[in-house]
Amino acid sequence: MRALRFSRKQLGIPYALFLILFVVAPLFIIIYYAFTNGEGKFTMANLQGFFTDPNTIGTLFYSFVLAVVTTVVCLLLAYPIAYVLARSSIRHKAVFVMILVMPMWINFTLRITALKEILTLIEGNLAFHPFLNSVIGMTYDFLPFMILPMYTTLSKLDVSLLEAANDLGASPVQTFFKVTLPLSVPGIISGVVMVFLPSMTNYVVLDMLYNSTYIMGSLINSYFSAYDWHNGSMIALVLLLIILIFTLCTNRYEEEDAGSRGGAIL
Repeated sequence: MRALRFSRKQLGIPYALFLILFVVAPLFIIIYYAFTNGEGKFTMANLQGFFTDPNTIGTLFYSFVLAVVTTVVCLLLAYPIAYVLARSSIRHKAVFVMILVMPMWINFTLRITALKEILTLIEGNLAFHPFLNSVIGMTYDFLPFMILPMYTTLSKLDVSLLEAANDLGASPVQTFFKVTLPLSVPGIISGVVMVFLPSMTNYVVLDMLYNSTYIMGSLINSYFSAYDWHNGSMIALVLLLIILIFTLCTNRYEEEDAGSRGGAIL
């Protein structure tokens, strides 16, 4: 029997079908509802309503601030942890990395419920600290996504560069800020993208903590729950464009940074 041989185009057919059915088709549906009214006629009223509705703009601003604060807190917590794990001589580092990843294996609802009980014991009433509890909940959920890419980048750092900096008389602080930190930028960017983007839309944490309606994901859900697919689709589309612009900017910065570091090494 002759062995079956498939070309690359044939092997890509299942992947293309998957993209069409579960990515392209839903996106076109969102675009259709975003630019039509209840009668199926084309309209720009939904887009105009997005930028004139104080509730939508306020929710977008709140979501952006929450995402920025959560990302900064995760970065400040994750970088020292990733640095210690990557640069220390601890045996069995994989065990410590596994400990950091293990909470992600537990059901999301159980983890947030347990966190809510802890916060209730500490504060007594969650309603008095909504923003703080949101940051704590988001940080607890997304911290591993910030640690792992930075740990991977720092663990692959060329030790000879650090030794060369020491031989040239650089102090440990100078070596960190002039060698280690610049070379760890790709891991930082990856971690920021993995934390910032879902932080703007992940309303489940807020809803489980104190039934919030302030974040963009919760606002979109409220429109679709009320069968207002047109305004809900427009908000989802605008948010998608914001996320796309942010991703393109970070990718471009990462490419420019890689090019400048490569030129500096050469």
